[in-house]
Order: sequence, then C-alpha cells, then structure tokens
Amino acid sequence: MNYGSEILARTVDELMRLPGIGRKTAQRLAFHLLKAPKEEARALADAIIDLKDKVRFCSRCFNASENELCSVCANPGRDPSLLCIVEETNDLLAIERTAEFKGLYHVLQGHLSPLDGIGPDDLRIQELMLRLEQTDVREMIVATNPNAEGEATALYLMKLVKPLGIRVTRIARGLPVGSDLEFSDEVTLSRALAGRQEM
Repeated sequence: MNYGSEILARTVDELMRLPGIGRKTAQRLAFHLLKAPKEEARALADAIIDLKDKVRFCSRCFNASENELCSVCANPGRDPSLLCIVEETNDLLAIERTAEFKGLYHVLQGHLSPLDGIGPDDLRIQELMLRLEQTDVREMIVATNPNAEGEATALYLMKLVKPLGIRVTRIARGLPVGSDLEFSDEVTLSRALAGRQEM
C-alpha cells in the first residue's frame, strides 16, 4: 500500500506483527504516533527498548520480572505448598486480579499443540518437575485455558505429577470453553478457583 512514506509503511508493517493487530488498526496506531507529541512517541519507544533489555523471566516460576525472582516468588507471605500452573504470564495476572490465590505459580510459557509442533520439551515442564521434586508442594492447581490445547496440557501434567503423591486439582468450569483466562472477569475466575476439582 502506498502511504507516501516508506517509514510510515514500515511502521504499519511492524505494528501488524503484533498479535491481534490488523492493517486498519496498525494504520490507526501509526497515524496516532505520527500526530502525537515527539515525547509521547519517544516514551513508547523507550518503554519497548527497556522491556527487551531489562525484563526477563523469573528463575523460579518463569513469570516476567526485572529481577532474578518475580514479586510473587520473592513474597514471603505466599503459601509455597500451593502451586498454580498457568500457560502464560497474562493468565497469572488474571488470577492475581482476583486476590483469591495466595500460593505460588509456574508459567509454562505455552500449551501442548502437536498440530503446531509444540511438545512437552517446548514448555517449562522439565523445570516444573524439578521444582516439584525439590520443594514441598502439597497441591498443584492446573489453571490452563479451557480449550482443546489447555485440556491436553492439563491431562499431560496430571499423568506426570500424580505418581509423585501431590494432589492435582483443576480450576472449575466457571470459565467458558474456548476462551482465554486473561479475558475473564475477576468474579468468574474467583469462582473457578474456589470450585476447583480433583483431577
């Protein structure tokens, strides 16, 4: 598409690489940035650079963090005997918004999806198993998304962990099938956590 500027066209193309951003939204964002004060555009650029340079994954749970341990893992008030397994950091944030869960997390950084070539070795499952062997977890809550991939991941984890003698529960079906945790409201997530069931 001819925007009259190669730089503007490149900006639109780069914005379209972001998830959920199509051409029209990318164009709208690019034109907004073009009209915005230079300081606002630079602040966004600086935030993106800082994100890539300074944010990493927690060495324990793989949540996003600027430090070796994320704020959840570093909090001594959390219950280390409860471990909630989520697919992505967005899911962890959604559960944290409920203020109901007081345990720790483990972020898999994805879900099993054989059709997309994503197997157990592509997730943080080995690290999870090592963590379960080295800590005193008494209950593992599987909070993967209620879709085909999330269910497959949950069943795979249950089969791996059950022999360790750890109680494995699954969040209740208060969430609509086919949706993602990050888009759920706090009340629905609170009920799903409270009504979790043995797997």
